[in-house]
Amino acid sequence: MKPFSAEEINKIVNGKIIQGSPDTLIKKAVYYVENINSSNTLLFLRVIQKIDWKIISQYAPCVVVTDKELEPLKAIKDCTVIKVDNIELGFWAFIYFYRNLFHIPVVAVTGTCGKSTTKEMIIHLLRSKWKVEGTLASANSRTHNISYLTEIDDSTEAAVFETAVGRPGDLNNCCKYYKPTIGIITNISLDHMKGCKTMENYIKAKGEMLNCIGDKGTLIINVDDENIKKIPMSTFKGTLVTFGIKNSCDFQGSKIEFGDKGMKFILTFNKSEYKIFVPGYGEHQVYNALAALAAVYQLGFNIEEAAMVLKSFKNLPLHVEVIKGINGSVIINDTWNTNLSSLKAGIEVLNGIAKGRKRIALIGEVGDLEDLKLETYIEIGKMIGKDQALDILITIGNQAGEIGCEALKAGFKGEVYPFKTVEGIYELLEGRLNSNAIILIKSAGYHDWTILDLAKSLEG
Repeated sequence: MKPFSAEEINKIVNGKIIQGSPDTLIKKAVYYVENINSSNTLLFLRVIQKIDWKIISQYAPCVVVTDKELEPLKAIKDCTVIKVDNIELGFWAFIYFYRNLFHIPVVAVTGTCGKSTTKEMIIHLLRSKWKVEGTLASANSRTHNISYLTEIDDSTEAAVFETAVGRPGDLNNCCKYYKPTIGIITNISLDHMKGCKTMENYIKAKGEMLNCIGDKGTLIINVDDENIKKIPMSTFKGTLVTFGIKNSCDFQGSKIEFGDKGMKFILTFNKSEYKIFVPGYGEHQVYNALAALAAVYQLGFNIEEAAMVLKSFKNLPLHVEVIKGINGSVIINDTWNTNLSSLKAGIEVLNGIAKGRKRIALIGEVGDLEDLKLETYIEIGKMIGKDQALDILITIGNQAGEIGCEALKAGFKGEVYPFKTVEGIYELLEGRLNSNAIILIKSAGYHDWTILDLAKSLEG
């Protein structure tokens, strides 16, 4: 963070120093007490519930901005307190001031699937030449926004942020921090029904990216995605860039092949063709690469140079991660998260790299679907039954058993094993996993640590 004194902060938020020293130096900003982990932190007390005042004391000297008289703060040594009339107005005054200090390209990436990988690819490509800040792994919670923004300083040449959507308004709120100059929508499929309630609301929530980019920005979209097509693009007045495989677009992928530890394809752009290799398996990885290449091209990067740098990209753990399993088997660990699109992508990778091995899929509960969960399980089951590529289907969870039922109804010929919990699955797989077997483990693993532990126990 670009450092400021308490007096400089006071002027930015239009407040009054009522305690402590105006010379206290600030090097970090947060708005939850729990996020303080170092001294010289600026804390905006937007939420005053169950505060552990000892944390503030532990990391003094610090600066606290509040619109209330708070007795516990008076007892904290080296705590400078700035009183404002309205904490929200003071907070956003600081956010807008800080963002406007930097005239750099900022890329915002959203989508149901692929946003973390696409974001990581863009950062990897840009860091070959520039100093870049960005979202750490998949930590895209709204509470991280202020921390990520204030990691930008005078040495930063670009920033790339992952913008999650759990409910309507999330994207608009996120972009109030980042003010992106380039926005990317990777795809939109069924997810986040708890906050969005309906698919229509979810599409609109993703469509907030148009407003975030504005008339002077660049929007990069997946032209093959049916739900992105439902966003009213006619209202967007900025620069529109498209990528895809099936439909005509600016950045076109074709001649896609599974290669050694990644995908090979041809990129057609501006009537020229480029041979591209991207580490990581699956057609979805080609889409991620197309979006990333489109983004860095907008920032002046040469396609040939970017393609060379892309070859050294490393995927995030638990994102279609191919590893050795017990008894010489192969595991595709895709336990970071699950939705319909990512499950289809996982099965496609399973089929693409099986090379004659027995194919096993272990599927856990799909999260955040609310009333549409059963409908989604039925669709997954029909998809598996129609595909007929699997030899063994294992499901975990009370409702997930519907996947197997629907697969059998659709003509699935393989073995089906429904489990309520992970108990007994290791014993089932221990005798089936060998050098002639490959297994896809698909679940919202970060919500279900038992499946993560099971996947770990199956590693060779």
